[in-house]
Amino acid sequence: MMLCHRRADPSAAATETLVLPFESRRKSRLRTLLASGEELGYVLPPGSVLRQGDKLLGEDGRVVEVVAAEEPLLEVRAADATQLARAAYHLGNRHVAVQVGEGCLRLAPDHVLQAMLAGLGCQVTEVVAPFDPEQGAYGHHHHGDGVEHGHARIHEYRPRP
Repeated sequence: MMLCHRRADPSAAATETLVLPFESRRKSRLRTLLASGEELGYVLPPGSVLRQGDKLLGEDGRVVEVVAAEEPLLEVRAADATQLARAAYHLGNRHVAVQVGEGCLRLAPDHVLQAMLAGLGCQVTEVVAPFDPEQGAYGHHHHGDGVEHGHARIHEYRPRP
């Protein structure tokens, strides 16, 4: 089994491919299969999310490129930018993972959200596509050195004594 404990340099040439849906890429520990069928296990820092195009470094020196798997999604379109922004606001208010595309939003299927979006006047269709939602304003950024770089600590909530 191939083991990975850190990210590879983004410019490193990949020798292996790992295709995963978003729910699996949200896990910081996973035992799964590479596209070749070889077993892979990875353990990353808690809260790590693998993004489309990220690379992992195997203990044996091989580089694994992460690919967002195609999965069922809802695609939201609107008559104008204001209506689409309103839909994005309501999804964000519910902390829904959303991928922002050219003139559309994509999210995991949810009949309640689908009805809400239709009620806002949006066109909601079912599609199958790779899902790579926005990271979030305070998300951590990885630069291939295995270290998270971000500003989330500045915004941590600390109760008053």
